[in-house]
Parts: sequence; C-alpha cells; structure tokens
Amino acid sequence: MPYVNIKITNEGVTPEKKAQLIAGVTRLLVDVLGKNPETTVVTIDEVDTDSWGIGGEPVTVRRKKGK
Repeated sequence: MPYVNIKITNEGVTPEKKAQLIAGVTRLLVDVLGKNPETTVVTIDEVDTDSWGIGGEPVTVRRKKGK
C-alpha cells in the first residue's frame, strides 16, 4: 500500500488541481511500480509560506524579495 505525501504552499491551489495531482501520482505509481490504485494513498498538505523555509528564510520573505 503506497503512501505519498505532497507538501505545497497554501497559495490558492484549487480542488480541481489537487484532484489532478492525486490522480497523476496514483497513475505514476501504477505505471512505474505496478501498484494497485485501489490501495494507493495520496495526501496533500498545504503549508503557510511563513512556515516554509528555503535558504535560511521563509518563503514569504523570499517572494517579497523576488526570489
């Protein structure tokens, strides 16, 4: 039973886009590893940009700097 956890920043990803991610990851596991889609679990965690850091600073700060 594969379990995949996708973490993204919470910047307005629509339910439709999340459904596409879930379907696409499930399909990838079926195609590449031969996993059963009925037992494949995909979760999406949305993280506030203040709680996601890259290069020693929060994403919120980086975005304001244009990085």
